Amino acid sequence: MQYPQGHWDLPKGHIEANDSDNHATAARELAEETGISEIEFIEGFESSTNYSFKYKGKRTKKQVYWYLATTEKITVKLSKEHRDYMWLNWELALDMVTHTETKGVIKEAMIFANSHGLS
Repeated sequence: MQYPQGHWDLPKGHIEANDSDNHATAARELAEETGISEIEFIEGFESSTNYSFKYKGKRTKKQVYWYLATTEKITVKLSKEHRDYMWLNWELALDMVTHTETKGVIKEAMIFANSHGLS
């Protein structure tokens, strides 16, 4: 997904009080950002990344948990948080995403998917 600043990244977001667990957060954020709510998480894959950034003059740390999921839906309804989206294969996704940490997650997911006959 392309963010207003121009960089490309995977859908992600923040935990909210009503989220029962990380999967609930991931599903809610995906639905908010893409309009896709019918997903099935693939068991056995979870990755996390850490990074920091400046927000209102303060250094903020963030940890992101990543999951794999499948869906039959291909039509995306972009949120106002994003400028564009693309469905990509693993190799093109590696080329497209901006952040090194996200590239690492995509590589992990690709290895997991290939080793479990999911690609």
